[in-house]
Amino acid sequence: MEIVCIKSINSTHLFLCDQIRSGKIKNNTALYALEQTQGIGSRENSWQSSKGNLHLSFCLKEEDLPKDLPLASVSIYFAYLIKEILANKGSKIWLKWPNDLYLDDKKAGGIISTKISNFIIGGIGLNIAFAPENRALCDIQIPIEILVKEFVKKLEKKILWKNIFSKYMLEFEKSRHFSVHYEGRIFSLKDACLYQDGSILLDNKRVYSLR
Repeated sequence: MEIVCIKSINSTHLFLCDQIRSGKIKNNTALYALEQTQGIGSRENSWQSSKGNLHLSFCLKEEDLPKDLPLASVSIYFAYLIKEILANKGSKIWLKWPNDLYLDDKKAGGIISTKISNFIIGGIGLNIAFAPENRALCDIQIPIEILVKEFVKKLEKKILWKNIFSKYMLEFEKSRHFSVHYEGRIFSLKDACLYQDGSILLDNKRVYSLR
C-alpha cells in the first residue's frame, strides 16, 4: 500500500473518495495530513482537530480484505487494529461500539468507512496533540508517521475477522455503560446482544456499524 503525506487538506476522507470516483486512484492507498481543516466524523458531524493529531484515510480493494470479514463490520475491524497498536505501546484507549476510540468515558478518536466501486474507504481521527472540550487526548506519545506505518502493516497482514472478533467480544462489555444514536433516537447498550458479524440487536432490530 502506498503511503502519502500532505501538509494540509480540508478532509482526507472526502479527498480520497473524490480521487476514487474520478478514477485517479486505482491501487490501495493511505493518505494522512499534518493538518485537516474540515474533518468528517460519524453521522456526518464535523471532526474538530488540530495540527499534531492523526488525520488518516485509506482505501483497500474489497478483494484485499480478510476473506471472512463482513463488509458491515469493517469499521470495527479497522478500529480494533488501531486500538491494538496503541495498546501495545501502553495506551488504555478502548473501542466503544461500533467505531469510537475512548479513553475512560471520553472520546479520543473515531473511524468512519464507506464503499465506492470496489474500494472500501476508511478514515481514522485520533487526538494526539489536541482535544476539543469534553474530548480525551491520547494517553501516549507516538509519532504520526510511525502510527500510520504500523497500521498499514497490520492491514496488509489480513488478520482474520474471527481472530479480531474473539478479542472484541470482551472489549464490547465496556460499551454496555454507554448509549448509541440510531435513527434519531438514543439507545442504551446495557442489554444489547452482539452478533458474530459485529452487529447488535437494538429495539428488536439488527444494527450494523458501517459508517
